[in-house]
Order: sequence, then structure tokens, then C-alpha cells
Amino acid sequence: MNSYETDVVAWAKEQAELIRAGRFDLLDIDHIAEEIEDVGKSEQRELASRMALLLAHLLKWAYQPDRRTASWQRTIREQRKGIKKRLARSPGLQSVLIDEDWQAEIWADAVALAANETGLADFPDSCEWSMFDEVLQEDWLPANQHGGDHKAFIT
Repeated sequence: MNSYETDVVAWAKEQAELIRAGRFDLLDIDHIAEEIEDVGKSEQRELASRMALLLAHLLKWAYQPDRRTASWQRTIREQRKGIKKRLARSPGLQSVLIDEDWQAEIWADAVALAANETGLADFPDSCEWSMFDEVLQEDWLPANQHGGDHKAFIT
């Protein structure tokens, strides 16, 4: 038998063959359980990455109105589409979006990204936007944070 620790790909193929053959007594149950959990974690990481990138671009949009570009709009649009597709494929991820600890972690990642890209350090400690009513809405963009108080929309 192949070892999980030495060749996970060969191990996975072997485990799949054992399942198909009904040889449940030979399965490496503990590692199979870990791999199944990792699938869910991978989906959460993908969602977190997309959400942090989306929020970082929304922060840049709000705090640097004079530097707005079509590229930022494309990134915002692409991340929203990617997030919506991920949520449609894995509806169980919806609960993550309302988890306050998860939101705080993602916000911290987004602020770090935006600060690194802009050189600014005056971002809020927590997200002031609603994940569902604003951030994930197709045409919503935040108001200017420096000079002006209008909400823009992606065209």
C-alpha cells in the first residue's frame, strides 16, 4: 500500500480504487477524513482570498478617487463574479460570510493589501460596508472617503 506521507497522489488513487471495490476494511479512514476536511478549507481559502482582494480594491476606490482606473473596476467585477460562483457551487460557504471573526480576519487582510499598494494607513479598523447589501452588489462602489460623499456605480 502507498503511504499518505510519501505519495499522496498515489495514495488517493489507491483509496478511490478500494472504495470502488468495496474494500472498506483497507481504507485509511483518518487520512481520508483529513482530505475531505481540506476540500472545505480550500474552498474557504479561495473565498477569503477573493473577498480580501475585493475589499482592498474597494478601499483603494474609496480612499484614492483621483487614481481610479478601469483595471480596478475589472478586478472588482471579476472578484464579485468569482465569489458569486464559489457561493453558488458551495452554498455552505454562505455561513462564513456572516461570521464576525472571519469578517475581521478578511478585513485585516484587505487593509494590509490596500495599505501596501497605496502607502496609506488611515483605513477603518473594521469594515463599515454590508457584505450582502453593498460589497457583493454588482454595481455598488463606496463613497469617496476624502472629499465628496457620493456613491459611484460601475458602468
